[in-house]
Amino acid sequence: MTESRRSYDEGCIAAHALDLIGDRWALLVVRELMLGPRRFGAIREGLPGISANVLTRRLEDLEAGGIVVREQLPDPVRVQLYRLTDAGLGLWPVIRALCRWGVGMPGHDPRLFISPTALMLSMRALCARSRAGVHQVAMVLGPERFVIRTAPGDFRVERSTAEAALRFEGGTNAMAAAIYGPIPLAQTAQGLIGFDGDLGAGQAFVDLFALRAEP
Repeated sequence: MTESRRSYDEGCIAAHALDLIGDRWALLVVRELMLGPRRFGAIREGLPGISANVLTRRLEDLEAGGIVVREQLPDPVRVQLYRLTDAGLGLWPVIRALCRWGVGMPGHDPRLFISPTALMLSMRALCARSRAGVHQVAMVLGPERFVIRTAPGDFRVERSTAEAALRFEGGTNAMAAAIYGPIPLAQTAQGLIGFDGDLGAGQAFVDLFALRAEP
């Protein structure tokens, strides 16, 4: 069955926005690109429920809407990447609001698949910035690596292989349980995840996150 793109045919600005990003999977494709350009295969790895055909259509729709652009890396790499435009990056407040609204709604099942990018963005959305100290944290989630930097009032995350004083490593769902769960880091680091660094500083970092939005 061929999926056709539809419009709400309304002059409402919200309806216009949904014409651009309201299709199934569209915002999740944007989510996977929020921390930088990615190959088609990498996007699909972060969205295991999507078919290749649907992902192709969503990328084409987002490109037509000025939200995504394609880039070809030069020789000898010759890899095609997709990246967000400024308009696409401007959707971060929408994703953040969905994270902060969703934590208050019943029915969330943290045992379901969580992509590394999704976890990093949930932490970005829910970090208690007002209590943040100065931390530099390496997060190793399978083949994906990130560096998180916090400071009073600030949280930043990027894909990076840089080393850091605090290093967390593990599967994404296990990491989510360690970051958001009530069990102290001293216990979760004894099998659920790997941790290197000062345990007190690591616990202070973990304490910045809870499955609730800071007022």
